[in-house]
Amino acid sequence: MEEEKAAFLRTQFVSLLHQISSDTLPHWGKMTLQQMTEHFSDSVRIASGRLVKPMVTPQENVEKMQAFLMSDKPFRENTPNPNMPQIPAPVRNKSIKAALAELQDEISYFFERFEKNVHLTTSNPFFGDLNFKQNVQLLYKHALHHLRQFGVIV
Repeated sequence: MEEEKAAFLRTQFVSLLHQISSDTLPHWGKMTLQQMTEHFSDSVRIASGRLVKPMVTPQENVEKMQAFLMSDKPFRENTPNPNMPQIPAPVRNKSIKAALAELQDEISYFFERFEKNVHLTTSNPFFGDLNFKQNVQLLYKHALHHLRQFGVIV
């Protein structure tokens, strides 16, 4: 199953995002498609270790958070993220096309990083230290959450 989730992230996720019209309104939340895409790029940067954010989950809750992560339970709609402002950040790319290209580059870098070091762990501000399998699970669960947000059911 891990291989299928990794393959989805490598080859299908960005393709599905390309199929969403840039003016599609989300079913919940305040982010536009481009803001969500850039937010997801940041999530991939955290997974690859390229971006480090301070831990927000108390250490005594990390095990419970990781158990949720590895479950099939989806993220709830409007799950609060204390690392994000109440008003979504302005876009940093000149277009959705550029944001999607950035996301694909970040996904490629994530896989390259773990291929070079199969024992690598990276620090996630909500779930603690994660290995490759855990990061793939998180990114997959997160991807499905945001696809649902924009009306795509996988």
